Amino acid sequence: MEAIYTAIAHATGGGRDGRVRTEDDRLDLETRPPKEMGGSGEGTNPEQLFAAGYSACFLSALHGAGRQLKLDTKDAAVSASVSIGSLDAGGFGLAVELDVYVPNVSKDEAEKLAEAAHAICPYSNATRGNVEVTLTVVE
Repeated sequence: MEAIYTAIAHATGGGRDGRVRTEDDRLDLETRPPKEMGGSGEGTNPEQLFAAGYSACFLSALHGAGRQLKLDTKDAAVSASVSIGSLDAGGFGLAVELDVYVPNVSKDEAEKLAEAAHAICPYSNATRGNVEVTLTVVE
């Protein structure tokens, strides 16, 4: 792969209980474990950051697929739910649910768009085979 852009972020403190900052200072956040994991829940957490990145990236891929398929993706939206849990073999894993909303096309067309976006989205390509990703077209 020839890199077009590289984002650089730094984590300090206790990781999930610390701070993350991008090298350009456009993102600078306190991180805290969610209450469900014994934390205060008063900062953001890696799963929220992953969900934000995946939803934005997938929406961009959806618009790209719409241009290729000549389908209207105006007013489309994507919600990503990222879950963390224990793996049977030990350690932790992630699961992702993507809810895709494309109001200006039929449900069949929206499903084709979602599948096409899933094939080109960098987050989808990075997680494929490693993270369970469920796509749902919502009306």
